[in-house]
Amino acid sequence: MTHALGAILLAGGRATRVDGAAKPLFDVGGHTLLSAAVQAAADAGAHPLTVVAPVLDEALSVTWVREDPPFSGPAAATVAALASWPAGDDPDWTLLLACDLPSIGAAVRRLVDDIVLLPSDTDGLCLGDASSRPQWLIGVYRTSALRAAASTLPHGGADASMRALLDDLAITVVSVPGDLTRDVDTWQDLEEARVRAGAASAHPPHPATEEPS
Repeated sequence: MTHALGAILLAGGRATRVDGAAKPLFDVGGHTLLSAAVQAAADAGAHPLTVVAPVLDEALSVTWVREDPPFSGPAAATVAALASWPAGDDPDWTLLLACDLPSIGAAVRRLVDDIVLLPSDTDGLCLGDASSRPQWLIGVYRTSALRAAASTLPHGGADASMRALLDDLAITVVSVPGDLTRDVDTWQDLEEARVRAGAASAHPPHPATEEPS
């Protein structure tokens, strides 16, 4: 059975700006960034759901793969994930997501809502910051186009950039509020994300007030 949506979650970087800590396991708002990403993809109905990283949390219902060689970049990680999927059973679309995004749930909902609006000749979309700079790893792409692009990279994409992987595809960039694309790169980013999560928890949105009949 071909599924409408799959997901590749990238969680295996070196994280040099946080002293090599496992960023996907940072707790923000009572859950890890990795578990939040997995939940967002699962809520969107993604299958297969593949995490490219060493096994970080055995409790998660995902498939784990690793790029070869390790730490050879997100393009190589994408190639490795695609290679692990059964031939001839690709989903129509693939979420491609970094696992250091505190607002991953809202970002995925925006992506999934917007793909139905894409013209048939568009290969995908990604979110962009206020200047419309594409955030390639907050995106959703036609799996056939992603596979075709991956096949052109030498050495399994090792040390290739995401631009090298995606630059020839017809991708729509959607500018969104900064909260949807803000990631955790530094210890300060982590602290700020925790403060925002705490504020959101302390002040949840008010439920809609029913009009009297």
